[in-house]
Amino acid sequence: MSIRGLKKKQPKTFKVKIITVDAEMEFSCEMKWKGKDLFDLVCRALGLRETWFFGLQYTIKGICTWLKMDKKVLDQEIPKEDPISFHFLAKFYPEKVEEELLQEITQHLFFLQVKKQILDEEIYCSPEATVLLASYAVQAKYGDYDPNFHEPGFLAHDELLPKRVLRQYQLTAEMWEEKITAWYAEHRGIARDEAEMNYLKIAQDLEMYGVNYFPIAQNKNHTDLLLGVDAKGIHIYSINNRFSPSKSFEWSAIRNISYSEKELTIKPLDKKAEVFKFFSSQLKVNKLILQLCIGNHDLFMRRRKVDSIEIQQMKAQAREEKARKKMENQRLAREKQLREEAERAKEELERRLFQLEDEARQANEALLRSQEAAELLAEKAQIAEEEAKLLAQNAAEAEQERQRLEITALKTKEEKRLMEQKMREAELIAVKLVKESDRRAKEAEHLKQDLHEAREAERKAKQKLLDITRLNYPHMVKYPQYSPTDTRDANFDKGSIKLDLKDIDLKRLSFEIERERLDYLEKSRKFEDRLKELKSEIHALKLEEKQSGLYS
Repeated sequence: MSIRGLKKKQPKTFKVKIITVDAEMEFSCEMKWKGKDLFDLVCRALGLRETWFFGLQYTIKGICTWLKMDKKVLDQEIPKEDPISFHFLAKFYPEKVEEELLQEITQHLFFLQVKKQILDEEIYCSPEATVLLASYAVQAKYGDYDPNFHEPGFLAHDELLPKRVLRQYQLTAEMWEEKITAWYAEHRGIARDEAEMNYLKIAQDLEMYGVNYFPIAQNKNHTDLLLGVDAKGIHIYSINNRFSPSKSFEWSAIRNISYSEKELTIKPLDKKAEVFKFFSSQLKVNKLILQLCIGNHDLFMRRRKVDSIEIQQMKAQAREEKARKKMENQRLAREKQLREEAERAKEELERRLFQLEDEARQANEALLRSQEAAELLAEKAQIAEEEAKLLAQNAAEAEQERQRLEITALKTKEEKRLMEQKMREAELIAVKLVKESDRRAKEAEHLKQDLHEAREAERKAKQKLLDITRLNYPHMVKYPQYSPTDTRDANFDKGSIKLDLKDIDLKRLSFEIERERLDYLEKSRKFEDRLKELKSEIHALKLEEKQSGLYS
């Protein structure tokens, strides 16, 4: 067979992109493949055996539709794109996740999908529950909390809380991280699969968990209700309340579900009960509702039957795997504990070694300090000895100085005594001078009085002489040539001479008195100067005596 013949026989293919919650894959599919062929290929690639929970979803004309397993892929109404995109998602939800989800990959895919639905607010969750769920998500991603490794800010790039919760409370990202970390620290020792299972066990109790909602109407004109399909049955909700259904039909109580065009009918198992009819917006919606109802009903009935051989094997394998993982986790925990204890012991030894090294270093430093202290003490002893010699020398000098000062003090006392004697003598002289001055002043006053009296007597004598002259010689001026006047004139001249002599004696006496007064003043000034000198000398002696006393 030629190469050209081989090429002609190769089947035609088309590309498909499968998008899971956390990854993307591309496959080449044959043109004749049915939906089940593509679905089985994806499940084999993921290693998934619990295939009945999942499906391939695509969106056409705004409606989310599931790929049919029994029809060819290209014969279905799928998007015309290359590659064709499908979302691999959970189509049906278990009633009890811990009992029904056997494989770890199944748990992980459900965990990722439910977590995304909570963050996208497709499933309502209270703020307190979101924080707890976020702590389990962090445990699944980062493992055990380590404050040395998980420093503040390590959750800054993780989306853990719905935006509704972030808007509802005015808390900073650091505050939310602190709250999540407080719960996260308590999950120490929980493995990743256990953390994800704990997340799902909390989430399955939420009112909107696993419910697919569809708008319906009880008549053809108004869409005023919501129909919800989940693992337990069919529920009717008011348009503004998705938490509490106004009416519910459990799968065990439903006899038949059918649709005709846009009308869908639910017939209860009790024939006497009222048949519930409603209208949807499109025929495709009714087909989708019926498809979900059939799948959930089949799973509901299968849960209540004896498990098939395949399920029993899977459960046994799951139990063995859980036991193996538990033992492995216990072994790892024990090894981790031993490693931590060894690290603590190592740290303790290192700390002890460091402490011993520090003690040795301190001992060496103490030895060096003691040696330095000994050298300093020896030097201080030498200095003290020299200081003692110097002090002895200073004591001898001080003793000599004391003796000198005693002699000086004796001399000072003698000089003081002499000075005091001189002062007393000076004071006596001053008193004598004062008395002499008073006496001389009094004599001067007497002399002045005598002088005044003498001058007054002279004046009176002159006046009297003039009067006598005028009486006896009235014409003496006119007749100066008369001889009789010569004798009188002679007598007058003699009287005049006597008066002049007396006047001269008075002047001489006055001059002598004035000279004695000046001499007295000069002597008084000199004596005052001498007194000042004596006082200065006495003051200096007193200061020297005080200084000598202080020095002693």
